[in-house]
Amino acid sequence: MEEVMKMDEREMGKEEKDKEEIDEEKDGEVGVTRLPPWTKQVTIRGVVASGLLGVIYSIIAMKLNLTTGLSPNLNVSAALLAFVFIRTWTKLVEKAGFRPLPFTKQENTMIQTCAVACYSIAIGGGFGSYLLGLNKTTYELAGVNTVGNTAASYRELQIGWMTAYLFVVCFVGLFVLVPLRKVRLTINQLKAKQLTSSLVVDTDLSRLHAFADTDNRLQLGISKWYGDCCPNKWIPYKRRSDGQWFYGAKESCGFNQFPTFGLLAWKHTFYFDFSMTYVGTGMICSHLVSLSLLLGAVLSWGVMWPLINKLQGSWFPDNLPEDSMQGLNGYKVFISIALIFGDGFYNFFKVLLIILINVHGRMKHKAVLDIDGKSKATSILKQNELFERESIPMWIAGSGYLVFSLISVIALPIMFHEIKWYYIVVAYILAPSLAFCNAYGAGLTDMNMAYNYGKVALFVLAGLAGKKYGVVAGLVGCGVIKSMALVSCTLMQDLKTAHLTMTSPRSMLISQAIGTTIGCVVAPLSFFLFYKAFDVGNPNGEYKAPYALIYRNMAILGVEGFSALPRHCLQLCCGFFAFAVAVDLARDLIPPKVGKWMPLPMVMAVPFLVGGYFAIDMCVGSLVVFLWHRMNSKEAELMVPAVASGLICGEGLWSLPASLLALAKVNPPICMTFLSGKA
Repeated sequence: MEEVMKMDEREMGKEEKDKEEIDEEKDGEVGVTRLPPWTKQVTIRGVVASGLLGVIYSIIAMKLNLTTGLSPNLNVSAALLAFVFIRTWTKLVEKAGFRPLPFTKQENTMIQTCAVACYSIAIGGGFGSYLLGLNKTTYELAGVNTVGNTAASYRELQIGWMTAYLFVVCFVGLFVLVPLRKVRLTINQLKAKQLTSSLVVDTDLSRLHAFADTDNRLQLGISKWYGDCCPNKWIPYKRRSDGQWFYGAKESCGFNQFPTFGLLAWKHTFYFDFSMTYVGTGMICSHLVSLSLLLGAVLSWGVMWPLINKLQGSWFPDNLPEDSMQGLNGYKVFISIALIFGDGFYNFFKVLLIILINVHGRMKHKAVLDIDGKSKATSILKQNELFERESIPMWIAGSGYLVFSLISVIALPIMFHEIKWYYIVVAYILAPSLAFCNAYGAGLTDMNMAYNYGKVALFVLAGLAGKKYGVVAGLVGCGVIKSMALVSCTLMQDLKTAHLTMTSPRSMLISQAIGTTIGCVVAPLSFFLFYKAFDVGNPNGEYKAPYALIYRNMAILGVEGFSALPRHCLQLCCGFFAFAVAVDLARDLIPPKVGKWMPLPMVMAVPFLVGGYFAIDMCVGSLVVFLWHRMNSKEAELMVPAVASGLICGEGLWSLPASLLALAKVNPPICMTFLSGKA
């Protein structure tokens, strides 16, 4: 009997060995080695590194969120910093006499996924928009006497309920699209696919880990990307931010108020404010984004607002306070909303049409696709095979979605009595289809429409809840839908990165869950760091948070309709709505050589409220990239992400000590200002 058992064990061992050899041979066909299981891809050092990166980028993203509301895509930067962090740690451990675990591309992907999930909560958690729109300051800015803006429609912001709200609404998105991950993989081969950040990350990781093959190449690569960037560019700009602080005793003081183009241009917000954060953002974003911002600033602060301001006493009373929604401020807010709506309306239906055409074409040519599928590249087939080895069990996805949906249905009406439980039930019944359309559309067009889905929910819930509860219901409901669509789409993009880097989908789901957990705790803390230290929401201060007022007025529009608009504002809004649709339509219909220069209406809307100073900063960043590419294109391709990351991180990290100084009531000692010689 024992001999039989030993023979069976030998046969089983032989079968397992043969299976491993077969797997190695299969992997060898695509030039890869045996991949580590998901339990070894999620490491303690990876979680620590991603948590640290998530905290750093949460602070940076929160500052961007509360100043202009614009946040660049920092995914590539996070992946690069993760690589540098772990490589440095590995070298230190080796010098200490220990033998560290090898640092793989899969672990790098896990760190990037966890870090991005963490700071994505700071970007998309509503801290600069719908959640901030609930506070008393935004309520007062929207007009205490404004119809629909009732006294019961504001709520003081607190860490406790904001953290609980994030946990309730964000985790549903982790499970809603997991059953459709196989469908999501097909988007990688769609004809309309663009060069997404996932592909850039995969290329950068492959290049970085190739540098690590030999000491010489690693030294050249890392020192050129970060060794030269961080010491020479990061620290000086951090010191420059430190130096600026000494001269900024008041909001209109300091180097950041330097009248670069003269005092008249400075009065209309056209000046270079020495913000390395937005110079770095301009280096990361496309030239079209920077030029669209500049166009929006010139059109609004250079032309429209001076002309409308001269109509005081005719279009609106001349004795209104500056921040009244019935005065000039109302035109700024509602025209911005019209541009955002026009752009969102067009792209929403554009993506929907692309999805319908694509699905119809796939159904019509299914037989042809099945035949052609046999001739796909071997590498793609092997990627699919490796990706499916450790698939996420269906019962985890289903039970996770049901549990967190049930928690939301119970918890949200308790937290906000303005929200009815059946609103949440209907939202989560429709959630899978909305999330799939958003993720599928993002794969086709590279556009995440989660914010537009949130705005639709805002209007619907604001109208259903009525005048008394409409504003709060709309703002809170916007967060429910937007967070679900955003988190689910982010997870699908991470699974796409995992597919390209041959990382286990299980490690991706766990990394996303860890990052979301950290983000739900860190994001409110980083928000209150700014909220308590600075005058957040002040339209004349540094932390304007323009989208808070925009979202609150959207909710008021949903409750009251067009009666909330100032005089002649409806006609102007209709004109800019049509302008946004026409520009987007022209970009898609006219020849690409001309269409690629059509401005982006949603981007143009930001300086309508904020001003033109940060558009100048971003144009400087774009100009640096343009000149760098003209002089040395290869060097620019390698160095621009690293330099931009250094600029953003260097100045962004100064926000932490600056906030602590403000909380400690330590004010700058000097006020440096600029006056006219005629004064």
